[in-house]
Amino acid sequence: MLLKVKYLSVKKYIKLHASFTYLEFISEVKTKFGLQDAAHLEIFDETDTAVDEDIFLELLEAHPDLCLTVRQRISDEDFSPLAHSTPSYSDTASSLTDTISLSSSDSDLREHGIPAGRNRSSKEDMGSSAAKEMVEDALNRKPGGEDILEEYRGENSLSHRTRRQLVNILASDMTERHGRFPSRQQKEKYALGIITVFPSLKDPFSPKGYEHFYDGVKGTGYLAWRLKTMTRSTTKRPVKEVSVPQEQGPKRRRSATTLPQQLDGDACKEAISFLVHSPDEASVFQRMKMTFQHRQDLVHDPQRTADVLKTFPRFLDVKGLVNQDFLLLFGAETATKLLEKWDTSFKPKVIKEAKQLTPSTDLCHLLKAAEKLAENDDNDWDSDMASVLLLLHLLPPSAGRKRRTKISPRDAADKMVHFHKSCCSIDEHLQERDGKPYILAVGRTQSRIDTFYIAVDKQLIPCQATSWVLLMNFSNPTTCSI
Repeated sequence: MLLKVKYLSVKKYIKLHASFTYLEFISEVKTKFGLQDAAHLEIFDETDTAVDEDIFLELLEAHPDLCLTVRQRISDEDFSPLAHSTPSYSDTASSLTDTISLSSSDSDLREHGIPAGRNRSSKEDMGSSAAKEMVEDALNRKPGGEDILEEYRGENSLSHRTRRQLVNILASDMTERHGRFPSRQQKEKYALGIITVFPSLKDPFSPKGYEHFYDGVKGTGYLAWRLKTMTRSTTKRPVKEVSVPQEQGPKRRRSATTLPQQLDGDACKEAISFLVHSPDEASVFQRMKMTFQHRQDLVHDPQRTADVLKTFPRFLDVKGLVNQDFLLLFGAETATKLLEKWDTSFKPKVIKEAKQLTPSTDLCHLLKAAEKLAENDDNDWDSDMASVLLLLHLLPPSAGRKRRTKISPRDAADKMVHFHKSCCSIDEHLQERDGKPYILAVGRTQSRIDTFYIAVDKQLIPCQATSWVLLMNFSNPTTCSI
């Protein structure tokens, strides 16, 4: 067990075994500080309260980090005027000085009429000498320290840049010796050493002359600021783990449920070449199944995703290939969920929620078409498509701080689906649109659509669906697989 003990102005650690006694402590103190065996010692805590033998061990058990102060007891006989003949003033002063020099308190010296200035001056000289030696040793060991000493010898002063280097070197040495959080006394010792080695750096207007390097009362100064900077730079803050959001929608990489045998390498290239020229649709469907995984790799490769329709051009002339890829990717159970619940669940809920919105001309028009309340109008969508377009009015604003251009539900509907009369040129329409995907409905009127296409990069993919419900069941995931 280690105990911190102070005698006079000297502090030392005393090592004792776990079950030590009060007398063993006293004996070890005498040995450590070189006191006589006959010396009578008194123990005080940090509040200068006397610690007796009966509570000594209990106090240490409650406060193991306590610094105990040890003083030598002066007997009454040494001061009794009746015990000796009247001595001369010089003999009395000499005797008292020899006896009281063991005490660390200047107030004790003043009580006996002896000036404390001479004793304090000698202590300060010893402290200055130790501080000077410590600073000089640090400068001689550290890179750049000898240059600082050489500059001072030649100029009798230090430049602003050199003073900063001096503070950096001594702050570094301080942390190496005493850790990241040196005590106040240790920082004051370094500050004292600086003005001792470099007298011209002393502040004549401050009480101690080194407060600009370290002020123990305010905790400020060049050394204190440098230590704070070093602590801030060396303290490692816990790094927050950045969670990478999983891609959703078309960019999300899904694993297919069950796949037939997939081709790769030369076999895959041969199947792709066969697909381009084969007139047999059954063979085309089979080869498309066997190259599904290769097609998914193309879709999720940013460098090759635009080549999907070039590699598999049969999407452009064979209906049902999109549906087949959708079934392979999601499975038959998932593929039929929208169809099963549309009329009984989804569609009534969409209409109910849309009725809670602030009425507008477009909204009211779609609600009438969805509920089949409007008269037969060739310019109205059928009930299912009107219900789908109501979803655009229910969509909340996009999250995030990034500003995005706001568009009306009507503009959003036009970007999602476009009606084209069958008597007009489709090529001219495609040239007027950008290459973004959308649904193209071709027919004589909006209420009677003959053919659906998915327009991608100004190319048309024919859909096998004959109604909006069937189309919406596959159209959104279609962009995932193409």
